[in-house]
Amino acid sequence: MTKKITIAIDGFSSTGKSTIAKQLAQKLGYIYVDTGAMYRAVTLYAMQQNYISDTHFNVEDLINDLNNISLSFTFNESLGFAEMYLNDVNVEKQIRTIEVSRLVSKVAEISEVRRKLVSEQQEMGKNKGIVMDGRDIGTVVFPDAELKLFMTASADKRATRRYKELLDRGDKVNFEEILHNVQERDRIDSTREDSPLLEAEDAIEFDNSDMGLKEQFDRIMSLVNTRLEA
Repeated sequence: MTKKITIAIDGFSSTGKSTIAKQLAQKLGYIYVDTGAMYRAVTLYAMQQNYISDTHFNVEDLINDLNNISLSFTFNESLGFAEMYLNDVNVEKQIRTIEVSRLVSKVAEISEVRRKLVSEQQEMGKNKGIVMDGRDIGTVVFPDAELKLFMTASADKRATRRYKELLDRGDKVNFEEILHNVQERDRIDSTREDSPLLEAEDAIEFDNSDMGLKEQFDRIMSLVNTRLEA
């Protein structure tokens, strides 16, 4: 029987966590879970219900409504990865907007939200053979993961990547707003009381500021092979 491991990828926003996670999952035939998409979907739901906006956040209303939020991933063969569904509706595009990006870290701070999603994430990975990316995968969700990566890059490089990504999608965006969003999310993610963004003691830090996708994949895949052969 082929050995299966758990791969936990954490790091700052727009460091390419999802890109490398999708590549690894496809290469290995593993399940890929984008936990950021789950927090974004909860944020979108909160926006739809008017629990949160740029000017207000009714935390108690969201907490009381968490049982009405159903999240699932459905694999899209044409895209090669699973898309996020919120209450059986495909919201993959809606959750990637700058409006959701502005608010997601505030929603992710809520302990009740984190408990709900961490429980679901741990259930998804109970049989291993999974690649999961987020902010607290190696520290909270899978502290015993065989391979933990911590992705980092300069804020300017990350904002440039995000800016190009949104432009390519046809969104009207401002670079300074993107840069501010990246820096603000770093601040909130790193300082929140519940499961802050931390590098696990046994994680391998990976700065890809000046690294191409192929070099990044090759280097990380060699780490995966080392764990599989252990």
